[in-house]
Amino acid sequence: MELHLSQNSDADALLSKSPFALVVGMVLDQQVPLEWAFASPLELQRRLGKTLDAKHIAQMDPEALAAAFSARPALHRYPGSMAARVQELAKLVVERYRGRTEDIWTGTTSGDELFRRVKELPGFGEQKAKIFVALLGKQLAVRPQGWDAVSTPFSEPGSFRSVADITDVESLNNVRAFKQAMKAANKAKTQPDKAGASTTKARRTKKTTAGKR
Repeated sequence: MELHLSQNSDADALLSKSPFALVVGMVLDQQVPLEWAFASPLELQRRLGKTLDAKHIAQMDPEALAAAFSARPALHRYPGSMAARVQELAKLVVERYRGRTEDIWTGTTSGDELFRRVKELPGFGEQKAKIFVALLGKQLAVRPQGWDAVSTPFSEPGSFRSVADITDVESLNNVRAFKQAMKAANKAKTQPDKAGASTTKARRTKKTTAGKR
């Protein structure tokens, strides 16, 4: 299945055929617009002048890789730290999966095993691991028994919670709207606490001032 995560046809074509490029895009999908994150593997490949390959990245001089990330326009808001993280990812893929990124998920016999393998990747916390497992299941037909349970709620059919649900421009907009709504809801929850803290502080200040008179 062809992916449509970056909304750039060339970048999405690379993500669709290169498992390593897809995982790199997931690593970069943090504190930057998701289109930027998933278009960056193609741009990195262009800057390096060769196929984006885990073995090559693992063997690169760290400063040269950081320079490729930092060249304008930078591939990420934090190009240096992300270059190091991508190289750490590449080394793990080489050492544990013989450079074959797809071996992370092919042959897994359970959702628990798949989730454990994904979560072990550099840059993948609990939530990102769930999202990636959901993406594999929903769009790449990687569905070992229990994959949907370990990636809840991102595996929910018909949802627009994450990149796992992006298949076109409309679904991208739906995912973005969902995230904005969640952010607004979380902000609304914290406001009463802040107001209460401010009131308490004001009362304490008033009491202290009155005691000094």
